[in-house]
Amino acid sequence: MKDYFELECCVESWAEEKGIFEKGTPMSQALKTQEELTELLVAINNDDRDAIADALGDIMVTLIIQAKMQGIDLETCLNLAYDIISKRKGKMIDGQFVKE
Repeated sequence: MKDYFELECCVESWAEEKGIFEKGTPMSQALKTQEELTELLVAINNDDRDAIADALGDIMVTLIIQAKMQGIDLETCLNLAYDIISKRKGKMIDGQFVKE
């Protein structure tokens, strides 16, 4: 099994081979992420664990490609987001965390 960073490189190579970086756009890639997110919502609604795993993987693929298109490192993004949320206060309302 490959580690995350090996897989990220594989995804970028795959996208390069398919012409996604050459012919795609950040907006078309964002729409692909939205499409995959919709598939995740359906899978969750159907309590389909295999489809949930597939959708999460597909979402990650679209985010890796988007980050490469934008020249942004996903690990840096995650670190920045965690730095913010780790200090966030709030409470659970109707099954969702709501920040103060």
